[in-house]
Amino acid sequence: METTKTKLKTTATANVHEDAKKIAIISYVTIIGLVIAFVMNNDKKLDFANYHIRQSVGLFVTGLALGIVGVIPILGWIINILGIFVLLYMWVIALTNAMNGKQKPAPILGKKYEEWFKGI
Repeated sequence: METTKTKLKTTATANVHEDAKKIAIISYVTIIGLVIAFVMNNDKKLDFANYHIRQSVGLFVTGLALGIVGVIPILGWIINILGIFVLLYMWVIALTNAMNGKQKPAPILGKKYEEWFKGI
């Protein structure tokens, strides 16, 4: 039975276009990587890459919001520090999903990113 699950998992991962996977991974590597991924996918319009670009944009915007909140003394600093750890966790999971060929949202805010950035 486990061999059947393994075969299905391998087949599902193999269905993701290699270019889409590369673009998705690049989108999570700094803001420059996000811009490069956006430009690379502009001609191809690969759904998997688009999905992860949207997730990456969401993570970037969340990071910007945390930076703005971090300007507020004491309470803002605490929220900023805790938020950075949560953001790092979300980023690692999202990047892992892209590397494994999974089209799953980032934890916590990933579903919201799908709604907010569906126009990208």
